[in-house]
Amino acid sequence: MSFDVDVRRRMGPNTEVAIGFATGPGLTALFGPSGAGKTSVLGMIAGLIRPDAGHVRVAGETLFDLDAAIDMPCARRAAGYVFQDARLFPHLRVRANLRYGQRRATTPAMSLEAMAAFLGIDHLLDRWPRTLSGGEAQRVAIGRALLSGPRFLLMDEPLASLDTARRGEVMILIERVRDQLGLPILYVSHDRGEVDRLAGTVVEMG
Repeated sequence: MSFDVDVRRRMGPNTEVAIGFATGPGLTALFGPSGAGKTSVLGMIAGLIRPDAGHVRVAGETLFDLDAAIDMPCARRAAGYVFQDARLFPHLRVRANLRYGQRRATTPAMSLEAMAAFLGIDHLLDRWPRTLSGGEAQRVAIGRALLSGPRFLLMDEPLASLDTARRGEVMILIERVRDQLGLPILYVSHDRGEVDRLAGTVVEMG
């Protein structure tokens, strides 16, 4: 089982995020409108937000269980997190941005050069982030996450800020990651077309 999640968290006086799901291998999508709490669920899985109740298990490992008093620190969870905006370090060239991910690795990943070739960004290694298109920047962000040696990937609307052509290119890349690397992936989107194309399991949030 890739993800086994049952969590509840009060986010404000009138807002509570509560969800439970269990999924098989591959890419799972959290689908729903903006404000449904999808990003908060990613935060609870990554260890950035502490649930008020429940459990989080990924690939058979318990990351959080309130009843069992388990709350693994964020760094030890080894989540590869890809945000809607690439969040590259503007003062570092692409190669150095990727090396930053490599330095965080707790388990061996493929080499920087092999990852760059896999993602089709080897020609970008000496570029500055400000010179990249949105699609190129997102490819680099995915590479940085993968080079950190993650046990699983969390992707928070990674295509939302891209134009149609770039969205198609990055979607092909995400399919390659899904099909060839074998990592559990939890993917947030409010776009039905993305979800239908990428996800083996869809968890709807209202």
